[in-house]
Amino acid sequence: MNKENVLVAGASGTTGKIIIDLLKKSVNYNPIAMVRKKEQKEEFEENDITSILADLEGDLSQTTNNMQKVIFAAGSKGKNVQGVDQEGAKKLTDAAKKSGVSKFVMLSSMGADNPSISEDLKDYLQAKQNADEYLKSKGINYTIVRPGALNDNQGSGKIKLDRKLNEMGEIPREDVAKTLIEVLGEQVCHNEVFEILSGETDIEKAVRS
Repeated sequence: MNKENVLVAGASGTTGKIIIDLLKKSVNYNPIAMVRKKEQKEEFEENDITSILADLEGDLSQTTNNMQKVIFAAGSKGKNVQGVDQEGAKKLTDAAKKSGVSKFVMLSSMGADNPSISEDLKDYLQAKQNADEYLKSKGINYTIVRPGALNDNQGSGKIKLDRKLNEMGEIPREDVAKTLIEVLGEQVCHNEVFEILSGETDIEKAVRS
């Protein structure tokens, strides 16, 4: 069976590295790391992971050629929410649409449906909301995943999932990464937006119920 190429934007980030690692072990997918710096590219390639150099603030039109799926897990850590979190995501959406990518998985954030809930994070959440809405409007098969606060605890493989959870909380990055990969399947959470926190339901089951 041919593995599908999955472009991971934000591959060199903490969550991105976990996503790449999990994809590398999967039987269905072949990870392609999208990175900004030459040394990051070399680091991935030393570990036999194909990578491409591209900057979310630059031209992304060629990045999705020969890709079947895309995971957007990039973030500017608040340094440039307009240029990276919002416009970078939009540009990658356009590229994915143009090259016929069959699914675009967006790592968003809890609160992106209502940016005014947090004064501190308002600009970030607004950028995420704008990116999410843009993806939804483009007629491309998508899943938008909105986790609570990310932590570095070991993943349990279990989550709580709903369109709206109406509670705050945390979730390990590893479980977020597993969820993003689990929804890459064509019929899994087709054109859905949902929130996740640590919970009691196996990820595989949660995304399919």
